[in-house]
Amino acid sequence: MTEGKLIIFSAPSGAGKTTIVHRLLTSGLPLGFSVSACTREPREGETDGRDYYFISLKDFREKIRNNEFVEWEQVYNGHFYGTLKSEIRRIWETNKSVVFDVDVKGGLNLKKQFGRKALAIFIMPPSLEELERRLRKRGTDSESEILLRIKKAKKELGFAKDFDLVLINDNLEKAVKEAFETVSRFLEK
Repeated sequence: MTEGKLIIFSAPSGAGKTTIVHRLLTSGLPLGFSVSACTREPREGETDGRDYYFISLKDFREKIRNNEFVEWEQVYNGHFYGTLKSEIRRIWETNKSVVFDVDVKGGLNLKKQFGRKALAIFIMPPSLEELERRLRKRGTDSESEILLRIKKAKKELGFAKDFDLVLINDNLEKAVKEAFETVSRFLEK
């Protein structure tokens, strides 16, 4: 297996990282999306194997014991997320670079493990107020979940400085263009 490069996108929930990642994946760049594993239930419209691998807590813990994850963590109480080693191999075998859409801790863990082979991009919301507005507009979370996400976002913003690039998503088209240009340069190295 040829080892390729890795592009890591991290952000607080609601900052727009998933939208930017989806746009890059259809841009023509040689990128493959790393599907994360998680223990939460699928949201409406999510598909197992495309959006996430939805697995039981028991199976997730077994994969931890079998050392099948590159990184994993408990993001919210009872909700584990992780990156399977098999996902990275699957994408590299197609001669593509791996794109991750992961939370901030997961992104930093991946960057630490892969060093210069990885480009870590932090998507910054224009403000916490805008982040809250986006979370509410999304309509996928309860009030308590929104408040939990905002509390977590306040902590996550402090890690932006540890990423290779901080991209402020105050204009989606501009953010996508900047991400595309940055990723293109990184892949050419």
